[in-house]
Amino acid sequence: MFEFYKDDSIDAVNAKFEAQKIAFSPLSFQAIRALKNMGILGEISNARKKGITISELSQKTGVSEYGVKVLVEMGLGMGVVKINKDSEDNKERFTLGKIGFFLLFDEMTQVNMDFSQNICYRGAENLEESIREDKPAGLPHLGPWKTVYEGLSKLTDQQKKSWFGFDHFYSDQSFPDALPIVFEKPIQHLFDIGGNTAKWAISCCKYNKDVKVSIIDLPSQTAVAEKNAKEAGFADRIDAIPCNVLDNATEFPQGADVVWMSQFLDCFSLDQIKLILTKIRKAITPETDIYVLETLWDKQRFEAAAYSLQATSLYFTCIANGNSKMYRYAELKNAIESAGFELKEAHHNLGPSTHSLLRFRIKQA
Repeated sequence: MFEFYKDDSIDAVNAKFEAQKIAFSPLSFQAIRALKNMGILGEISNARKKGITISELSQKTGVSEYGVKVLVEMGLGMGVVKINKDSEDNKERFTLGKIGFFLLFDEMTQVNMDFSQNICYRGAENLEESIREDKPAGLPHLGPWKTVYEGLSKLTDQQKKSWFGFDHFYSDQSFPDALPIVFEKPIQHLFDIGGNTAKWAISCCKYNKDVKVSIIDLPSQTAVAEKNAKEAGFADRIDAIPCNVLDNATEFPQGADVVWMSQFLDCFSLDQIKLILTKIRKAITPETDIYVLETLWDKQRFEAAAYSLQATSLYFTCIANGNSKMYRYAELKNAIESAGFELKEAHHNLGPSTHSLLRFRIKQA
Protein backbone atom coordinates (compact mmCIF):
# COMPACT_ATOMS: atom_id res chain seq x y z
CA MET A 1 0.00 0.00 0.00
CA PHE A 2 2.58 2.58 1.02
CA GLU A 3 4.43 2.20 -2.27
CA PHE A 4 1.63 4.43 -3.61
CA TYR A 5 2.87 7.23 -1.39
CA LYS A 6 6.64 6.82 -1.64
CA ASP A 7 7.04 7.36 -5.36
CA ASP A 8 7.20 11.01 -6.46
CA SER A 9 8.25 10.43 -10.04
CA ILE A 10 5.64 12.70 -11.65
CA ASP A 11 7.24 15.33 -13.87
CA ALA A 12 6.84 19.06 -13.22
CA VAL A 13 4.40 19.69 -16.10
CA ASN A 14 1.96 17.00 -14.93
CA ALA A 15 2.41 17.94 -11.29
CA LYS A 16 1.35 21.48 -12.13
CA PHE A 17 -1.64 20.13 -14.05
CA GLU A 18 -2.70 18.05 -11.03
CA ALA A 19 -2.39 21.17 -8.88
CA GLN A 20 -4.77 23.04 -11.21
CA LYS A 21 -7.30 20.22 -10.91
CA ILE A 22 -7.25 20.75 -7.15
CA ALA A 23 -7.50 24.52 -7.51
CA PHE A 24 -10.66 24.27 -9.63
CA SER A 25 -12.10 21.11 -8.04
CA PRO A 26 -15.31 22.73 -6.66
CA LEU A 27 -16.20 23.92 -10.17
CA SER A 28 -15.22 20.70 -11.93
CA PHE A 29 -17.22 18.65 -9.42
CA GLN A 30 -20.35 20.69 -10.10
CA ALA A 31 -19.69 20.54 -13.85
CA ILE A 32 -19.77 16.73 -13.74
CA ARG A 33 -22.97 16.79 -11.71
CA ALA A 34 -24.52 19.08 -14.31
CA LEU A 35 -23.32 16.88 -17.18
CA LYS A 36 -25.02 13.91 -15.53
CA ASN A 37 -28.16 15.58 -14.22
CA MET A 38 -28.91 17.41 -17.47
CA GLY A 39 -28.58 14.20 -19.48
CA ILE A 40 -25.58 15.36 -21.51
CA LEU A 41 -23.21 12.63 -20.35
CA GLY A 42 -25.90 10.01 -20.92
CA GLU A 43 -26.45 11.14 -24.51
CA ILE A 44 -22.71 11.10 -25.17
CA SER A 45 -22.63 7.55 -23.84
CA ASN A 46 -25.59 6.55 -26.03
CA ALA A 47 -23.77 7.84 -29.12
CA ARG A 48 -21.04 5.24 -28.49
CA LYS A 49 -18.06 5.27 -30.88
CA LYS A 50 -19.76 7.44 -33.48
CA GLY A 51 -20.00 10.34 -31.06
CA ILE A 52 -22.36 13.28 -30.99
CA THR A 53 -22.09 16.98 -31.88
CA ILE A 54 -22.75 19.98 -29.66
CA SER A 55 -25.82 20.83 -31.74
CA GLU A 56 -27.23 17.32 -31.42
CA LEU A 57 -26.60 17.33 -27.67
CA SER A 58 -28.46 20.61 -27.38
CA GLN A 59 -31.42 19.29 -29.34
CA LYS A 60 -31.64 16.03 -27.37
CA THR A 61 -31.28 17.57 -23.89
CA GLY A 62 -32.95 20.95 -24.31
CA VAL A 63 -29.83 22.66 -22.97
CA SER A 64 -28.55 25.67 -24.92
CA GLU A 65 -25.52 25.16 -27.12
CA TYR A 66 -23.65 27.58 -24.86
CA GLY A 67 -24.47 25.48 -21.80
CA VAL A 68 -23.50 22.25 -23.55
CA LYS A 69 -20.21 23.77 -24.74
CA VAL A 70 -18.96 25.00 -21.36
CA LEU A 71 -19.82 21.70 -19.66
CA VAL A 72 -18.44 19.45 -22.41
CA GLU A 73 -15.24 21.49 -22.63
CA MET A 74 -14.72 21.06 -18.89
CA GLY A 75 -15.39 17.37 -19.42
CA LEU A 76 -12.64 17.34 -22.04
CA GLY A 77 -10.21 18.95 -19.64
CA MET A 78 -10.97 16.31 -17.03
CA GLY A 79 -10.67 13.39 -19.44
CA VAL A 80 -14.35 12.55 -18.97
CA VAL A 81 -15.19 13.27 -22.61
CA LYS A 82 -13.10 12.66 -25.72
CA ILE A 83 -13.21 14.05 -29.27
CA ASN A 84 -13.90 11.62 -32.09
CA LYS A 85 -11.35 12.57 -34.74
CA ASP A 86 -12.47 9.89 -37.21
CA SER A 87 -15.89 11.37 -37.93
CA GLU A 88 -16.98 10.64 -41.53
CA ASP A 89 -18.86 13.93 -41.92
CA ASN A 90 -15.86 15.86 -40.59
CA LYS A 91 -17.89 17.27 -37.70
CA GLU A 92 -16.48 17.51 -34.21
CA ARG A 93 -18.15 14.76 -32.24
CA PHE A 94 -17.76 13.77 -28.62
CA THR A 95 -17.51 10.33 -27.08
CA LEU A 96 -17.41 9.02 -23.53
CA GLY A 97 -13.95 8.53 -21.99
CA LYS A 98 -13.07 5.80 -19.49
CA ILE A 99 -13.36 8.27 -16.61
CA GLY A 100 -16.80 9.26 -17.87
CA PHE A 101 -17.83 5.61 -17.92
CA PHE A 102 -17.10 5.24 -14.20
CA LEU A 103 -18.80 8.53 -13.40
CA LEU A 104 -21.93 7.28 -15.14
CA PHE A 105 -22.04 3.61 -14.27
CA ASP A 106 -19.81 2.82 -11.27
CA GLU A 107 -21.89 2.46 -8.09
CA MET A 108 -19.05 3.44 -5.74
CA THR A 109 -18.46 6.67 -7.67
CA GLN A 110 -22.15 7.54 -7.73
CA VAL A 111 -22.55 6.87 -4.00
CA ASN A 112 -19.50 9.00 -3.21
CA MET A 113 -20.66 11.89 -5.42
CA ASP A 114 -24.16 11.95 -3.91
CA PHE A 115 -22.70 11.85 -0.40
CA SER A 116 -20.25 14.66 -1.20
CA GLN A 117 -22.97 16.85 -2.70
CA ASN A 118 -25.84 16.30 -0.25
CA ILE A 119 -23.93 15.81 3.01
CA CYS A 120 -20.45 17.32 2.71
CA TYR A 121 -20.29 20.03 0.05
CA ARG A 122 -21.54 23.08 1.91
CA GLY A 123 -19.92 22.15 5.23
CA ALA A 124 -16.53 21.48 3.62
CA GLU A 125 -15.77 25.21 3.61
CA ASN A 126 -15.62 24.98 7.43
CA LEU A 127 -12.91 22.30 7.47
CA GLU A 128 -10.13 24.57 8.70
CA GLU A 129 -12.35 25.93 11.47
CA SER A 130 -13.25 22.36 12.43
CA ILE A 131 -9.61 21.41 12.85
CA ARG A 132 -8.70 24.57 14.74
CA GLU A 133 -11.63 24.26 17.15
CA ASP A 134 -11.98 20.46 17.41
CA LYS A 135 -15.63 20.51 16.43
CA PRO A 136 -17.70 19.73 13.31
CA ALA A 137 -18.04 23.35 12.22
CA GLY A 138 -19.73 22.38 8.95
CA LEU A 139 -22.54 20.44 10.63
CA PRO A 140 -24.85 23.49 11.10
CA HIS A 141 -25.40 23.40 7.34
CA LEU A 142 -27.37 20.19 7.99
CA GLY A 143 -28.88 20.90 11.40
CA PRO A 144 -28.41 22.16 14.98
CA TRP A 145 -26.86 19.04 16.49
CA LYS A 146 -23.61 18.26 18.28
CA THR A 147 -22.96 15.29 15.98
CA VAL A 148 -24.60 14.18 12.75
CA TYR A 149 -25.80 10.95 14.39
CA GLU A 150 -28.22 12.86 16.61
CA GLY A 151 -29.93 14.25 13.54
CA LEU A 152 -29.98 11.33 11.09
CA SER A 153 -33.72 10.81 11.48
CA LYS A 154 -34.28 14.55 10.88
CA LEU A 155 -32.35 14.89 7.62
CA THR A 156 -34.27 15.60 4.43
CA ASP A 157 -35.28 12.58 2.35
CA GLN A 158 -32.54 13.35 -0.17
CA GLN A 159 -29.93 13.70 2.57
CA LYS A 160 -31.06 10.45 4.22
CA LYS A 161 -30.84 8.64 0.90
CA SER A 162 -27.28 9.89 0.36
CA TRP A 163 -26.09 9.28 3.95
CA PHE A 164 -27.52 5.79 4.33
CA GLY A 165 -26.63 4.89 0.75
CA PHE A 166 -23.02 5.77 1.51
CA ASP A 167 -23.01 3.99 4.88
CA HIS A 168 -24.64 0.80 3.61
CA PHE A 169 -22.59 0.61 0.42
CA TYR A 170 -19.39 0.36 2.46
CA SER A 171 -20.71 -2.18 4.96
CA ASP A 172 -23.39 -4.41 3.49
CA GLN A 173 -21.22 -5.84 0.73
CA SER A 174 -18.91 -7.45 3.28
CA PHE A 175 -21.70 -9.13 5.26
CA PRO A 176 -21.75 -12.35 3.18
CA ASP A 177 -18.02 -12.86 3.88
CA ALA A 178 -18.30 -11.88 7.53
CA LEU A 179 -21.29 -14.03 8.52
CA PRO A 180 -19.58 -17.46 8.18
CA ILE A 181 -16.61 -16.20 10.22
CA VAL A 182 -18.75 -14.81 13.04
CA PHE A 183 -21.05 -17.85 13.15
CA GLU A 184 -18.25 -20.41 12.94
CA LYS A 185 -19.01 -21.08 16.63
CA PRO A 186 -22.52 -21.31 18.15
CA ILE A 187 -24.00 -17.94 19.14
CA GLN A 188 -27.09 -17.50 21.26
CA HIS A 189 -27.01 -13.76 21.85
CA LEU A 190 -25.20 -11.12 19.78
CA PHE A 191 -24.94 -7.45 20.77
CA ASP A 192 -24.79 -5.11 17.78
CA ILE A 193 -23.37 -1.81 19.03
CA GLY A 194 -24.14 1.01 16.63
CA GLY A 195 -26.67 -1.19 14.86
CA ASN A 196 -28.07 1.70 12.85
CA THR A 197 -31.00 0.51 10.71
CA ALA A 198 -30.72 -3.19 11.74
CA LYS A 199 -29.19 -4.33 8.45
CA TRP A 200 -26.61 -6.56 10.20
CA ALA A 201 -29.07 -7.79 12.82
CA ILE A 202 -31.54 -8.86 10.13
CA SER A 203 -28.73 -10.52 8.15
CA CYS A 204 -27.77 -12.50 11.27
CA CYS A 205 -31.33 -13.69 11.84
CA LYS A 206 -31.62 -14.78 8.22
CA TYR A 207 -28.30 -16.60 8.42
CA ASN A 208 -28.93 -18.35 11.76
CA LYS A 209 -32.41 -19.44 12.86
CA ASP A 210 -31.64 -19.38 16.59
CA VAL A 211 -29.60 -16.26 17.29
CA LYS A 212 -31.03 -13.30 19.14
CA VAL A 213 -29.66 -9.81 18.53
CA SER A 214 -29.74 -6.75 20.77
CA ILE A 215 -29.07 -3.45 19.00
CA ILE A 216 -27.40 -0.76 21.10
CA ASP A 217 -27.59 2.72 19.59
CA LEU A 218 -28.95 6.23 20.01
CA PRO A 219 -32.71 6.40 20.65
CA SER A 220 -33.44 7.92 17.24
CA GLN A 221 -31.66 5.02 15.57
CA THR A 222 -33.07 2.20 17.68
CA ALA A 223 -36.60 3.36 16.81
CA VAL A 224 -35.79 2.91 13.11
CA ALA A 225 -34.03 -0.41 13.80
CA GLU A 226 -37.03 -1.84 15.68
CA LYS A 227 -39.36 -0.80 12.86
CA ASN A 228 -37.16 -2.48 10.26
CA ALA A 229 -36.76 -5.63 12.38
CA LYS A 230 -40.54 -5.91 12.74
CA GLU A 231 -41.10 -5.44 9.01
CA ALA A 232 -38.52 -8.17 8.33
CA GLY A 233 -40.39 -10.57 10.63
CA PHE A 234 -37.78 -10.68 13.41
CA ALA A 235 -39.42 -8.61 16.15
CA ASP A 236 -39.22 -11.65 18.46
CA ARG A 237 -35.48 -12.08 17.92
CA ILE A 238 -34.22 -8.50 17.59
CA ASP A 239 -34.60 -6.01 20.41
CA ALA A 240 -33.12 -2.56 20.96
CA ILE A 241 -31.37 -0.88 23.86
CA PRO A 242 -31.37 2.91 23.35
CA CYS A 243 -28.47 4.78 24.91
CA ASN A 244 -25.53 7.10 24.31
CA VAL A 245 -22.39 4.97 24.58
CA LEU A 246 -20.32 7.99 25.59
CA ASP A 247 -22.59 8.98 28.46
CA ASN A 248 -20.84 8.41 31.81
CA ALA A 249 -24.01 6.81 33.14
CA THR A 250 -24.22 4.27 30.33
CA GLU A 251 -23.34 0.69 31.26
CA PHE A 252 -23.48 -2.07 28.71
CA PRO A 253 -25.76 -5.03 29.47
CA GLN A 254 -24.33 -8.48 30.13
CA GLY A 255 -25.04 -11.80 28.45
CA ALA A 256 -23.46 -11.44 25.01
CA ASP A 257 -21.68 -14.33 23.33
CA VAL A 258 -20.50 -11.91 20.64
CA VAL A 259 -20.20 -8.13 20.53
CA TRP A 260 -20.33 -6.77 16.99
CA MET A 261 -19.32 -3.29 15.81
CA SER A 262 -19.54 -2.53 12.10
CA GLN A 263 -18.20 0.82 10.91
CA PHE A 264 -18.89 2.08 14.41
CA LEU A 265 -15.54 2.81 15.99
CA ASP A 266 -14.49 5.11 13.15
CA CYS A 267 -17.19 7.45 14.49
CA PHE A 268 -15.09 8.13 17.59
CA SER A 269 -11.69 9.49 18.58
CA LEU A 270 -8.99 7.10 19.79
CA ASP A 271 -9.63 8.15 23.41
CA GLN A 272 -13.36 7.56 22.98
CA ILE A 273 -12.69 4.15 21.43
CA LYS A 274 -10.70 3.20 24.52
CA LEU A 275 -13.55 4.43 26.73
CA ILE A 276 -16.17 2.39 24.82
CA LEU A 277 -14.05 -0.77 24.88
CA THR A 278 -13.38 -0.32 28.59
CA LYS A 279 -17.14 -0.26 29.19
CA ILE A 280 -17.59 -3.35 27.03
CA ARG A 281 -14.86 -5.22 28.93
CA LYS A 282 -16.73 -4.71 32.20
CA ALA A 283 -19.87 -6.35 30.74
CA ILE A 284 -18.39 -9.47 29.10
CA THR A 285 -16.58 -12.66 29.98
CA PRO A 286 -13.16 -13.90 28.76
CA GLU A 287 -15.04 -16.17 26.31
CA THR A 288 -16.88 -13.30 24.62
CA ASP A 289 -15.68 -12.49 21.13
CA ILE A 290 -15.46 -8.84 20.06
CA TYR A 291 -15.75 -8.42 16.29
CA VAL A 292 -14.83 -5.11 14.67
CA LEU A 293 -15.58 -4.57 10.97
CA GLU A 294 -13.86 -1.56 9.44
CA THR A 295 -12.43 -0.25 6.18
CA LEU A 296 -8.82 0.49 7.10
CA TRP A 297 -7.23 2.77 4.55
CA ASP A 298 -3.79 1.18 4.71
CA LYS A 299 -5.27 -2.28 4.03
CA GLN A 300 -6.86 -1.43 0.68
CA ARG A 301 -5.94 -3.17 -2.55
CA PHE A 302 -6.25 -0.07 -4.72
CA GLU A 303 -5.13 3.53 -4.36
CA ALA A 304 -8.62 4.78 -5.32
CA ALA A 305 -10.14 3.00 -2.32
CA ALA A 306 -7.54 4.41 0.06
CA TYR A 307 -8.16 7.89 -1.38
CA SER A 308 -11.90 7.56 -0.79
CA LEU A 309 -11.30 6.63 2.84
CA GLN A 310 -8.83 9.47 3.38
CA ALA A 311 -11.48 11.84 2.02
CA THR A 312 -14.10 10.27 4.29
CA SER A 313 -11.93 11.22 7.27
CA LEU A 314 -12.51 14.87 6.33
CA TYR A 315 -16.27 14.27 6.49
CA PHE A 316 -15.84 13.11 10.09
CA THR A 317 -13.77 16.19 10.82
CA CYS A 318 -16.08 18.89 9.49
CA ILE A 319 -19.52 17.24 9.46
CA ALA A 320 -19.94 14.14 11.61
CA ASN A 321 -18.28 14.81 14.96
CA GLY A 322 -15.01 16.72 14.61
CA ASN A 323 -12.70 14.15 16.15
CA SER A 324 -12.73 10.79 14.36
CA LYS A 325 -11.40 9.37 11.09
CA MET A 326 -10.93 6.30 8.95
CA TYR A 327 -8.13 4.60 10.82
CA ARG A 328 -5.02 2.73 9.84
CA TYR A 329 -4.78 -0.86 11.01
CA ALA A 330 -2.18 -0.33 13.74
CA GLU A 331 -3.78 2.74 15.34
CA LEU A 332 -7.21 1.09 15.64
CA LYS A 333 -5.75 -2.19 16.90
CA ASN A 334 -3.60 -0.38 19.48
CA ALA A 335 -6.55 1.69 20.74
CA ILE A 336 -8.65 -1.43 21.30
CA GLU A 337 -5.83 -3.35 22.93
CA SER A 338 -5.12 -0.41 25.25
CA ALA A 339 -8.54 -1.09 26.82
CA GLY A 340 -7.41 -4.56 27.93
CA PHE A 341 -7.98 -6.65 24.82
CA GLU A 342 -5.76 -8.67 22.51
CA LEU A 343 -6.20 -9.38 18.82
CA LYS A 344 -6.98 -13.02 18.07
CA GLU A 345 -7.70 -12.93 14.34
CA ALA A 346 -7.53 -10.45 11.48
CA HIS A 347 -9.35 -11.09 8.21
CA HIS A 348 -8.58 -8.54 5.51
CA ASN A 349 -9.99 -8.01 2.02
CA LEU A 350 -13.58 -8.96 2.82
CA GLY A 351 -16.07 -7.99 0.14
CA PRO A 352 -15.54 -5.62 -2.80
CA SER A 353 -15.04 -2.68 -0.40
CA THR A 354 -12.03 -4.46 1.19
CA HIS A 355 -13.15 -4.55 4.81
CA SER A 356 -11.09 -5.87 7.68
CA LEU A 357 -12.75 -8.07 10.32
CA LEU A 358 -10.84 -8.10 13.60
CA ARG A 359 -11.61 -10.47 16.50
CA PHE A 360 -10.55 -9.52 20.02
CA ARG A 361 -10.87 -11.08 23.44
CA ILE A 362 -10.08 -9.85 26.93
CA LYS A 363 -6.34 -10.02 27.46
CA GLN A 364 -5.40 -12.69 29.98
CA ALA A 365 -2.71 -12.04 32.56
